[in-house]
Amino acid sequence: MPMPTQAAAPVATPLATPPARQHPGAFALVDGNNFYASCERVFEPRLIGRPLVVLSNNDGCAIARSEEAKALGIAMGAPWFRIRHLEQQAGLVALSANFALYGDMSQRLMEVAAALGCGQEIYSIDECFIDLAGVPDASARARQTRERIQRWLGLPTCIGIGPTKTLAKLANHIAKSAERKPGSYPARLAQVCNLLELSARQRDWLLQRTPVAEVWGVGPRWAAQLQAHGVQTALQLQRLDPALVRQRWSVVLERTVRELGGLACIGLEQAPAPKQQIACTRSFGQPVTELDDLRQALSHFCSRAALKLRQQGSRAGALLVFIRTSPFRPQDAPYARSLVLPLSPPSDDTVRLVGAALQALQALYRPGYRYAKAGVMLLDLQAAPPQATLDWGAPDEDGGDGEGSGRSQRLMQALDTVNARFGAQALRLGSSGGGGGPPAPGCAEPAARPWQMRQQRRSPRYTTRWDELWQVRA
Repeated sequence: MPMPTQAAAPVATPLATPPARQHPGAFALVDGNNFYASCERVFEPRLIGRPLVVLSNNDGCAIARSEEAKALGIAMGAPWFRIRHLEQQAGLVALSANFALYGDMSQRLMEVAAALGCGQEIYSIDECFIDLAGVPDASARARQTRERIQRWLGLPTCIGIGPTKTLAKLANHIAKSAERKPGSYPARLAQVCNLLELSARQRDWLLQRTPVAEVWGVGPRWAAQLQAHGVQTALQLQRLDPALVRQRWSVVLERTVRELGGLACIGLEQAPAPKQQIACTRSFGQPVTELDDLRQALSHFCSRAALKLRQQGSRAGALLVFIRTSPFRPQDAPYARSLVLPLSPPSDDTVRLVGAALQALQALYRPGYRYAKAGVMLLDLQAAPPQATLDWGAPDEDGGDGEGSGRSQRLMQALDTVNARFGAQALRLGSSGGGGGPPAPGCAEPAARPWQMRQQRRSPRYTTRWDELWQVRA
């Protein structure tokens, strides 16, 4: 759809191809299209063109949809039992979430996308901001990067470019909508949309066509309030008085208004801020009644949380443990309890953290209930002192096994090093289970346990498991 001429719409002018130039301040947002579904299609081309959904933990609801699935009216978060009939009626394909595959493909995507500019902020598993300051001919470079991602990884992407992160996010929305919904925006803005190449009137025309709810940072609650005050479009939001927005709403929305006007208020965060809390919780694949199964589950969850804690260089000053039954099974007796234990001194030691979690579980557990979920949350996080080097011959710094001792630090370093090389859970605490039988062939994880998630439809982990490599038969 071509942009209206100035005679047809005073706020718009025809698009013209500008000469190549570099911009002193610019951002790009690279975003994978329907990322989970696209990852599955890379290794299963038969899925291309078919409606596809990826299901959440325990195959509960749709967390990703292909364009064909969206066309069937499948909403994000739709419960699987409500859309299951579409398997027979419309050829719907449903797969269990394969987070090992998605995480590895995400890392590859980010590595290729980083070459677009001079700095990168990984915003989510399928999105990253790129600093384009001083990059000449950003549009051509963005198209080359997009084609490279498609050719090397098989992943479709869209790229939006703007003078601020908010406008780059908006440009990405335009690029996606122009490709998916012909007529919503000019076709030439599909896949790569560079707002810096457009005149002020052309940008205003695009903002006028964009609902305010599509602006990055405007959630459903603010969107409803803005619409109640007559602010329906991104252009109307941009033209609000920033001081009034701050007074009536918040400084966050004021920043959004200024960013829509081209004033960069949000910088690139190349190193994410440390988390203030770290949690690992799961719903069980089937109800759990035995204390030993709960011990295994919490040991596994706590070990994963402890690894994340060490990866960000923190220690926990407190630990929360909870167990509960399902609120969706009225036939089961309800039970939900939690307990917080202080840790003094703060710790990042898996052995100590798991020990505290099991101590809390012992106090929480009541026999006779069908538990559906449990979890661990690490609280009161603080920076850890520099770690000791991995030297088995060195004496303990404090001569003991307490927190902060050389032995504890070296043990955790060894644990993380082995698991990083040979796979997660290659080394694990005995309380996390696995004593009932050897691991499955070629797999570091033990056989399925009652508390593990249901993943009956998961595709192979093609890129991270030797025993699940892609097979090609000729």
